Amino acid sequence: MKKDWSNFTFIDLFAGIGGIRLGFEHAGGKCVFSSECDPYACKTYMANFGEMPAGDITKIDANSIPDFDILLGGFPCQAFSIMGKQEGFANETCGTLFFDIERILKAKRPPAFMLENVRNLASHDAGKTYRIIYDHLKALGYHVHAKVLNALDYGVPQKRERIIIVGFLDDVKFEFPAPIPVAKRKTLNEIFENNVPQKYYVNEQIQQSRLQRIKDKNFPKPYISHENKAGSITPHPYSSALRAGASANYILINDERRPTEREMLRIQGFPDTYKIVVSYSQMKKQCGNTVAIPVIEAVAKQMIKAFNNYYGGKE
Repeated sequence: MKKDWSNFTFIDLFAGIGGIRLGFEHAGGKCVFSSECDPYACKTYMANFGEMPAGDITKIDANSIPDFDILLGGFPCQAFSIMGKQEGFANETCGTLFFDIERILKAKRPPAFMLENVRNLASHDAGKTYRIIYDHLKALGYHVHAKVLNALDYGVPQKRERIIIVGFLDDVKFEFPAPIPVAKRKTLNEIFENNVPQKYYVNEQIQQSRLQRIKDKNFPKPYISHENKAGSITPHPYSSALRAGASANYILINDERRPTEREMLRIQGFPDTYKIVVSYSQMKKQCGNTVAIPVIEAVAKQMIKAFNNYYGGKE
Protein backbone atom coordinates (compact mmCIF):
# COMPACT_ATOMS: atom_id res chain seq x y z
CA MET A 1 0.00 0.00 0.00
CA LYS A 2 1.32 3.45 -0.89
CA LYS A 3 2.65 5.76 1.80
CA ASP A 4 1.90 9.19 0.37
CA TRP A 5 -1.80 9.96 0.14
CA SER A 6 -1.42 13.63 -0.83
CA ASN A 7 -2.28 12.39 -4.33
CA PHE A 8 -4.96 9.78 -4.82
CA THR A 9 -7.53 8.67 -7.38
CA PHE A 10 -11.25 8.12 -7.08
CA ILE A 11 -14.34 7.23 -9.09
CA ASP A 12 -17.52 9.31 -8.95
CA LEU A 13 -20.62 7.09 -9.12
CA PHE A 14 -24.16 8.52 -9.24
CA ALA A 15 -22.19 11.68 -9.95
CA GLY A 16 -25.05 14.15 -10.33
CA ILE A 17 -23.43 17.55 -10.89
CA GLY A 18 -20.16 16.63 -9.21
CA GLY A 19 -20.58 17.82 -5.63
CA ILE A 20 -18.84 14.79 -4.14
CA ARG A 21 -16.15 15.05 -6.81
CA LEU A 22 -15.39 18.67 -5.88
CA GLY A 23 -15.12 17.76 -2.19
CA PHE A 24 -12.53 15.08 -2.90
CA GLU A 25 -10.67 17.19 -5.45
CA HIS A 26 -10.28 19.83 -2.74
CA ALA A 27 -8.58 17.13 -0.65
CA GLY A 28 -6.05 16.36 -3.42
CA GLY A 29 -7.82 13.65 -5.36
CA LYS A 30 -8.09 13.02 -9.09
CA CYS A 31 -11.22 11.60 -10.69
CA VAL A 32 -10.51 8.73 -13.13
CA PHE A 33 -14.10 7.65 -13.90
CA SER A 34 -17.60 9.02 -13.45
CA SER A 35 -21.09 7.67 -14.02
CA GLU A 36 -24.47 9.45 -14.21
CA CYS A 37 -27.58 8.62 -16.22
CA ASP A 38 -29.62 11.87 -16.01
CA PRO A 39 -28.99 13.78 -19.27
CA TYR A 40 -29.44 17.24 -17.72
CA ALA A 41 -27.05 16.45 -14.87
CA CYS A 42 -24.58 15.14 -17.46
CA LYS A 43 -24.87 18.44 -19.35
CA THR A 44 -23.98 20.40 -16.20
CA TYR A 45 -21.19 17.94 -15.35
CA MET A 46 -19.71 18.22 -18.85
CA ALA A 47 -19.78 22.02 -18.74
CA ASN A 48 -17.91 22.10 -15.44
CA PHE A 49 -15.49 19.18 -15.64
CA GLY A 50 -14.94 18.83 -19.38
CA GLU A 51 -15.95 15.17 -19.44
CA MET A 52 -19.16 13.34 -20.08
CA PRO A 53 -19.96 10.75 -17.41
CA ALA A 54 -20.49 7.16 -18.46
CA GLY A 55 -24.17 6.26 -18.46
CA ASP A 56 -26.23 3.76 -16.48
CA ILE A 57 -23.94 2.11 -13.93
CA THR A 58 -25.97 -1.11 -14.03
CA LYS A 59 -24.79 -1.62 -17.61
CA ILE A 60 -21.09 -0.93 -16.98
CA ASP A 61 -18.65 -3.83 -16.61
CA ALA A 62 -16.71 -3.29 -13.36
CA ASN A 63 -13.53 -4.57 -14.98
CA SER A 64 -13.68 -1.79 -17.58
CA ILE A 65 -13.33 0.85 -14.85
CA PRO A 66 -9.73 2.12 -14.36
CA ASP A 67 -8.00 1.23 -11.09
CA PHE A 68 -8.62 3.75 -8.30
CA ASP A 69 -8.04 4.34 -4.59
CA ILE A 70 -11.47 5.44 -3.32
CA LEU A 71 -15.00 4.67 -4.55
CA LEU A 72 -17.46 7.54 -4.07
CA GLY A 73 -21.21 7.34 -4.40
CA GLY A 74 -24.24 9.32 -3.31
CA PHE A 75 -26.43 6.44 -4.32
CA PRO A 76 -30.21 6.68 -4.69
CA CYS A 77 -31.88 4.62 -2.00
CA GLN A 78 -35.00 3.04 -3.34
CA ALA A 79 -36.86 1.02 -0.73
CA PHE A 80 -35.12 -2.27 -0.10
CA SER A 81 -37.30 -5.20 -1.00
CA ILE A 82 -36.79 -7.94 1.59
CA MET A 83 -38.03 -10.95 -0.32
CA GLY A 84 -37.41 -13.38 2.49
CA LYS A 85 -35.09 -14.18 5.35
CA GLN A 86 -31.57 -15.42 4.56
CA GLU A 87 -32.34 -15.89 0.88
CA GLY A 88 -29.07 -14.32 -0.19
CA PHE A 89 -27.83 -11.21 -1.85
CA ALA A 90 -30.03 -11.29 -4.96
CA ASN A 91 -33.22 -11.12 -2.94
CA GLU A 92 -32.02 -8.84 -0.16
CA THR A 93 -31.09 -6.01 -2.48
CA CYS A 94 -33.52 -6.59 -5.32
CA GLY A 95 -34.25 -3.37 -7.12
CA THR A 96 -31.57 -1.26 -5.46
CA LEU A 97 -28.48 0.39 -6.87
CA PHE A 98 -26.42 -0.59 -3.85
CA PHE A 99 -25.88 -3.86 -5.76
CA ASP A 100 -23.72 -1.98 -8.24
CA ILE A 101 -21.57 -0.41 -5.54
CA GLU A 102 -21.00 -3.85 -4.03
CA ARG A 103 -20.31 -5.35 -7.45
CA ILE A 104 -17.62 -2.75 -8.20
CA LEU A 105 -16.06 -2.97 -4.73
CA LYS A 106 -15.88 -6.75 -5.10
CA ALA A 107 -14.24 -6.56 -8.53
CA LYS A 108 -11.83 -3.67 -7.90
CA ARG A 109 -11.02 -3.99 -4.17
CA PRO A 110 -10.12 -0.31 -3.63
CA PRO A 111 -8.49 0.66 -0.31
CA ALA A 112 -11.55 2.72 0.67
CA PHE A 113 -15.01 4.02 -0.17
CA MET A 114 -17.33 6.82 0.91
CA LEU A 115 -21.09 6.64 0.44
CA GLU A 116 -23.68 9.34 1.13
CA ASN A 117 -27.42 8.98 1.63
CA VAL A 118 -30.44 10.46 3.39
CA ARG A 119 -30.38 10.22 7.17
CA ASN A 120 -33.51 8.04 7.10
CA LEU A 121 -31.41 5.24 5.64
CA ALA A 122 -30.26 4.51 9.20
CA SER A 123 -33.81 3.98 10.45
CA HIS A 124 -35.57 2.73 7.31
CA ASP A 125 -37.54 -0.48 7.87
CA ALA A 126 -36.63 -0.48 11.58
CA GLY A 127 -32.92 -0.39 10.75
CA LYS A 128 -32.97 -3.46 8.50
CA THR A 129 -32.00 -1.56 5.36
CA TYR A 130 -28.84 -0.13 6.86
CA ARG A 131 -28.00 -3.47 8.49
CA ILE A 132 -28.10 -5.19 5.09
CA ILE A 133 -25.77 -2.55 3.61
CA TYR A 134 -23.43 -2.77 6.62
CA ASP A 135 -23.35 -6.57 6.57
CA HIS A 136 -22.58 -6.73 2.86
CA LEU A 137 -19.78 -4.17 3.14
CA LYS A 138 -18.32 -6.07 6.10
CA ALA A 139 -18.56 -9.32 4.15
CA LEU A 140 -16.34 -7.76 1.49
CA GLY A 141 -13.70 -7.22 4.17
CA TYR A 142 -14.21 -3.51 4.84
CA HIS A 143 -14.04 -1.81 8.22
CA VAL A 144 -17.14 0.38 8.19
CA HIS A 145 -17.81 3.71 9.92
CA ALA A 146 -21.09 5.64 9.66
CA LYS A 147 -22.42 8.90 11.06
CA VAL A 148 -25.15 11.44 10.33
CA LEU A 149 -23.58 14.85 9.63
CA ASN A 150 -25.38 18.19 9.31
CA ALA A 151 -24.22 20.68 6.66
CA LEU A 152 -24.93 23.51 9.12
CA ASP A 153 -21.98 22.31 11.22
CA TYR A 154 -19.52 22.56 8.33
CA GLY A 155 -19.95 26.07 7.04
CA VAL A 156 -23.00 26.41 4.80
CA PRO A 157 -26.33 27.92 5.93
CA GLN A 158 -28.41 24.81 5.24
CA LYS A 159 -29.86 22.29 7.66
CA ARG A 160 -29.10 19.14 5.70
CA GLU A 161 -28.57 15.91 7.60
CA ARG A 162 -27.07 13.04 5.66
CA ILE A 163 -25.57 9.70 6.63
CA ILE A 164 -21.96 9.27 5.56
CA ILE A 165 -20.64 5.69 5.33
CA VAL A 166 -16.86 5.29 5.14
CA GLY A 167 -15.00 2.01 4.73
CA PHE A 168 -11.36 0.89 4.66
CA LEU A 169 -9.93 -2.47 3.64
CA ASP A 170 -7.30 -2.15 6.37
CA ASP A 171 -8.23 -1.40 9.98
CA VAL A 172 -7.47 2.30 9.59
CA LYS A 173 -8.25 4.45 12.61
CA PHE A 174 -10.82 6.95 11.37
CA GLU A 175 -12.76 9.73 13.05
CA PHE A 176 -15.42 11.84 11.40
CA PRO A 177 -14.60 15.56 11.15
CA ALA A 178 -15.53 17.84 14.03
CA PRO A 179 -17.88 20.77 13.35
CA ILE A 180 -16.18 24.05 12.47
CA PRO A 181 -16.43 27.10 14.78
CA VAL A 182 -19.63 29.12 14.43
CA ALA A 183 -17.61 32.22 13.53
CA LYS A 184 -16.29 30.48 10.41
CA ARG A 185 -19.69 29.44 9.08
CA LYS A 186 -21.23 31.36 6.19
CA THR A 187 -24.35 33.42 6.83
CA LEU A 188 -27.28 34.11 4.54
CA ASN A 189 -25.91 37.59 3.88
CA GLU A 190 -22.85 35.96 2.31
CA ILE A 191 -25.04 33.72 0.15
CA PHE A 192 -27.61 36.14 -1.24
CA GLU A 193 -27.15 37.95 -4.53
CA ASN A 194 -27.75 41.67 -5.01
CA ASN A 195 -30.18 43.17 -7.53
CA VAL A 196 -32.10 39.95 -8.12
CA PRO A 197 -34.33 40.08 -11.25
CA GLN A 198 -38.08 40.41 -10.78
CA LYS A 199 -38.74 36.94 -12.23
CA TYR A 200 -37.63 35.34 -8.95
CA TYR A 201 -40.23 37.23 -6.90
CA VAL A 202 -43.51 35.51 -6.12
CA ASN A 203 -46.81 37.29 -6.68
CA GLU A 204 -48.55 39.37 -4.04
CA GLN A 205 -51.11 36.65 -3.30
CA ILE A 206 -48.40 34.08 -2.43
CA GLN A 207 -46.49 36.63 -0.36
CA GLN A 208 -49.56 37.52 1.69
CA SER A 209 -50.50 33.88 2.15
CA ARG A 210 -47.04 33.12 3.50
CA LEU A 211 -46.92 36.15 5.78
CA GLN A 212 -50.32 35.32 7.28
CA ARG A 213 -49.12 31.82 8.22
CA ILE A 214 -45.62 32.67 9.42
CA LYS A 215 -44.94 31.38 12.91
CA ASP A 216 -42.82 34.35 14.05
CA LYS A 217 -44.00 37.57 12.43
CA ASN A 218 -41.13 39.52 13.99
CA PHE A 219 -38.36 37.23 12.80
CA PRO A 220 -35.42 39.38 11.66
CA LYS A 221 -34.43 39.56 8.01
CA PRO A 222 -32.72 38.04 6.17
CA TYR A 223 -34.32 34.66 6.63
CA ILE A 224 -35.37 31.67 4.58
CA SER A 225 -38.74 30.14 5.30
CA HIS A 226 -40.27 26.86 4.30
CA GLU A 227 -43.77 25.46 4.45
CA ASN A 228 -44.14 22.38 6.60
CA LYS A 229 -46.65 19.57 6.17
CA ALA A 230 -49.18 21.35 8.38
CA GLY A 231 -48.98 24.48 6.23
CA SER A 232 -47.13 26.59 8.79
CA ILE A 233 -44.40 28.90 7.52
CA THR A 234 -41.23 28.64 9.59
CA PRO A 235 -38.45 31.24 9.20
CA HIS A 236 -34.79 30.42 9.95
CA PRO A 237 -31.42 32.17 9.58
CA TYR A 238 -30.49 29.26 7.28
CA SER A 239 -32.12 27.20 4.56
CA SER A 240 -33.93 23.95 5.16
CA ALA A 241 -32.58 21.11 3.04
CA LEU A 242 -32.82 21.77 -0.69
CA ARG A 243 -35.06 19.13 -2.24
CA ALA A 244 -35.15 17.96 -5.83
CA GLY A 245 -38.88 17.31 -6.00
CA ALA A 246 -40.13 20.18 -3.84
CA SER A 247 -42.72 22.67 -5.06
CA ALA A 248 -41.49 25.90 -6.63
CA ASN A 249 -42.23 27.86 -3.44
CA TYR A 250 -40.94 25.28 -0.97
CA ILE A 251 -38.38 27.75 0.33
CA LEU A 252 -38.61 31.52 -0.02
CA ILE A 253 -36.22 34.29 0.93
CA ASN A 254 -37.92 36.72 3.31
CA ASP A 255 -41.20 35.25 1.97
CA GLU A 256 -40.67 37.42 -1.09
CA ARG A 257 -38.79 35.44 -3.69
CA ARG A 258 -37.30 32.14 -4.71
CA PRO A 259 -33.55 31.60 -4.42
CA THR A 260 -31.61 32.13 -7.64
CA GLU A 261 -29.65 29.34 -9.28
CA ARG A 262 -26.41 30.82 -7.95
CA GLU A 263 -27.83 31.09 -4.43
CA MET A 264 -28.89 27.43 -4.46
CA LEU A 265 -25.41 26.44 -5.56
CA ARG A 266 -23.87 28.59 -2.81
CA ILE A 267 -26.18 26.99 -0.23
CA GLN A 268 -24.55 23.68 -1.21
CA GLY A 269 -21.04 25.17 -1.09
CA PHE A 270 -20.34 25.37 -4.83
CA PRO A 271 -17.87 28.04 -5.99
CA ASP A 272 -19.12 31.00 -8.02
CA THR A 273 -17.00 29.76 -10.93
CA TYR A 274 -19.39 26.83 -11.30
CA LYS A 275 -21.23 27.13 -14.63
CA ILE A 276 -25.03 27.14 -14.89
CA VAL A 277 -26.12 25.67 -18.24
CA VAL A 278 -29.64 24.32 -17.60
CA SER A 279 -33.06 25.80 -16.80
CA TYR A 280 -34.14 27.00 -13.36
CA SER A 281 -36.29 23.90 -12.79
CA GLN A 282 -33.42 21.58 -13.69
CA MET A 283 -30.98 23.57 -11.53
CA LYS A 284 -33.38 23.31 -8.60
CA LYS A 285 -33.57 19.55 -9.09
CA GLN A 286 -29.80 19.24 -9.44
CA CYS A 287 -29.08 21.31 -6.34
CA GLY A 288 -31.61 19.26 -4.40
CA ASN A 289 -29.93 16.03 -5.47
CA THR A 290 -26.34 17.08 -4.84
CA VAL A 291 -24.36 17.32 -1.60
CA ALA A 292 -23.08 20.06 0.68
CA ILE A 293 -19.49 20.20 -0.57
CA PRO A 294 -17.87 21.38 2.71
CA VAL A 295 -19.18 18.25 4.49
CA ILE A 296 -17.70 15.97 1.82
CA GLU A 297 -14.41 17.88 1.76
CA ALA A 298 -14.10 17.61 5.55
CA VAL A 299 -14.73 13.84 5.40
CA ALA A 300 -12.26 13.46 2.50
CA LYS A 301 -9.51 15.25 4.43
CA GLN A 302 -10.14 13.05 7.47
CA MET A 303 -9.88 9.95 5.30
CA ILE A 304 -6.55 11.08 3.83
CA LYS A 305 -5.27 12.01 7.29
CA ALA A 306 -6.26 8.54 8.51
CA PHE A 307 -4.47 6.91 5.56
CA ASN A 308 -1.28 8.92 6.13
CA ASN A 309 -1.29 8.12 9.86
CA TYR A 310 -1.81 4.42 9.22
CA TYR A 311 0.58 3.88 6.32
CA GLY A 312 3.16 6.53 7.15
CA GLY A 313 5.44 4.20 9.07
CA LYS A 314 4.84 1.12 6.92
CA GLU A 315 6.83 -0.30 4.06
